[in-house]
Amino acid sequence: MRNKCTLFLLAILLIAGIGTVSAQSLKGMSLNGATGLISIPTGQIGWERTANIGLDFGYHAVIDEETAHIPKASISLFKLAEVSFAYDTQFGDDNEDIIIGGKIQLPTTGTFVAIGANFQMLKQGGNDENVTQIYLAATYPGNFFGMPSMTTVVVGKSFGDPIPKSDIDFGMGFDLLLFPKVFQNYIHWITDFANFSYSAQAVGANAAQRGTFNTGIRIDLGSIPALKKYKFVIDAILTDAMDDNRAFALGVVFGAPLQ
Repeated sequence: MRNKCTLFLLAILLIAGIGTVSAQSLKGMSLNGATGLISIPTGQIGWERTANIGLDFGYHAVIDEETAHIPKASISLFKLAEVSFAYDTQFGDDNEDIIIGGKIQLPTTGTFVAIGANFQMLKQGGNDENVTQIYLAATYPGNFFGMPSMTTVVVGKSFGDPIPKSDIDFGMGFDLLLFPKVFQNYIHWITDFANFSYSAQAVGANAAQRGTFNTGIRIDLGSIPALKKYKFVIDAILTDAMDDNRAFALGVVFGAPLQ
């Protein structure tokens, strides 16, 4: 069953990447604060074309038997780089995690490519563990049954005591602008699948066993003419959707250009 689901997802992603039509690019935040989909980053930064300095603030609540709160922020610099920060409350006492990330976008054309890293300061019952991840992310535009899409592929490596030394990080995902004429560019379907999560101690999207498939709706309120200079995104997400430990997440991101 797992292999069939994986092959089905990969087929959709490959189809979504066909074509050269420019896609409506909605740059929301992944759960760890980097510009991205759900668990995975994209090859984009938050304000790569419209501002030399841009600031984003976000919040996701991952709802299972309890609720984990993940406030986050990022700053984009000179249409080239991004630095992000997330605070993950986890569940229970003395389990809070801090994730600091950064990425640099390479000067490519047609496809957005970024190299990035994040440093995870993890706690579990007061015991400290650190994990570092490095990655290369590529995001390219396509067209899926007449609907603009952005497809992302991520390859990387994580280092730290909880991570098997032989593991290689891999993820794929896409952002599909759903029926733009019907929904007036407001509704995106976002999906990703990866053998890593937003952190090595993730809530809801735990990839440690067999990978995680996440999917949901991203609403682009920045398409409202009065808000066109800003970023205003609402997420409704099902994390680890193929397993019985699936969870629901709600999120919001607001961003503004500073210069």
